[in-house]
Parts: sequence; structure tokens; C-alpha cells
Amino acid sequence: MSGGDGYRHLGRLFAALAMAGALCGCALFGARVGPPPPSRRALPPPPGSSEDGIASWYGPGFNGKRTATGEIFDQEDLTAASTTLPLGTRALVTNLQNGRSVEVRINDRGPFLKGRKIDLSHGAAAALGIVNTGTAHVRIAVIHSGPQVQPGYFVQVGSFSNSSHAQRLEAQLSRYFPDVRVEHLSVGRRAYYRVRMGAFPDHASALSRASQTAQLGLSSIIERQ
Repeated sequence: MSGGDGYRHLGRLFAALAMAGALCGCALFGARVGPPPPSRRALPPPPGSSEDGIASWYGPGFNGKRTATGEIFDQEDLTAASTTLPLGTRALVTNLQNGRSVEVRINDRGPFLKGRKIDLSHGAAAALGIVNTGTAHVRIAVIHSGPQVQPGYFVQVGSFSNSSHAQRLEAQLSRYFPDVRVEHLSVGRRAYYRVRMGAFPDHASALSRASQTAQLGLSSIIERQ
């Protein structure tokens, strides 16, 4: 398929997804959904600091996708997602229900469900014995603080309540861009799946990508996070 034919095909696909969303109320193109951007600490937490909270885990559906650091997610690596700990932080996570511990590296953002502190990879969850239960009360102790994370820019090209629609758009966009990912958000009892590209270091870089996606017939919004 030529580049021009591919662009036209993607445009038709996007139009079809938008129509499906209009009919069932499941697509929110150009709309901001989900919680506000993850909070940032003024300074990285010092080694030895800790906090207790609920841990969950993720893996299937995200394995092989890009994380917030840009690396490819391997669900069996000992990694985790956090909305507050800087990327690159190493932390010791202890399951307070059985005493088992595992050291993880923060390489992604999440979980976005209210009341949850950390989202573990499948491998880390298995080490803590929480794969079957899904969640556990844990203690998160900082071993080494990652660098302070500067805000970045993202280009959002769609938001769906149907994960298959988001994954289909991601697969098509990934033929043209290397940094496309689907992010799962929850607002109250509703789940959304947004398709985003980035992070970009500045607004001009994000605007350039938004212009490229516009040539494919896709509307997008630029978000700072």
C-alpha cells in the first residue's frame, strides 16, 4: 500500500470509528476526559521515605506497548507505574498481608483509579503474591529517587469507552509514528481508553505532530502534563 493510500485508509478508519462513537456515545474526540494530570512533587522523595497504600497490577493488553519513559513494557520485568514517584525511582514494595517484598523501578504513570498508590507489573505482582487477589495493602519505600520529571506535551487523538476501538486506532497510527499508546482511565464508574502520542519536550514539537495527524484527517488536542 502506498503512503497516500495508507493515509486515505487511515482517514476512512478514523471516520468510521467516530461514527461508531456518535451512535453509541463511546468516543469523545477532542474532549478532555479523566482525572487531572498526575501531581508532581516539589522535590524527589528522599531515600528511606515510605508510604502505605493499595497496589494493583497490570500487564495483559499493555505488554509490548511504550511506557511513559519511552521504553517497551515487559510485563514480567520488575517495574511499576506511579502518579507521584519520579520516573526512574527504585522502590521496595512490601505486601503487608504476607510480608513478601520486591524491588521495582518506576517506568510508567498510573494507576488512575482513586485510592490506589501503585500499579505493579505482572512479574512484580507475582513476586508479592497478588496476581489472584488483584490488589493488596502495601508499603512503598524509596530506595533511590529518580530525577525530577519535567512536564511534557502529549497529542491526544481519541478517547473511547470501547477498548477495541482505541487499540484499532493505535495499531493504525503505529504504522506512521513510534510513540503511540493507549492509556486506561476511570472516571467514577466509567472507563475510558485514550490514544496519545508523546511525550514531546516542547509545545512546538507537539504542534508539529498534531499537524501531521491533521494530514491524516484526525482531529487532536495538545495536553501538557
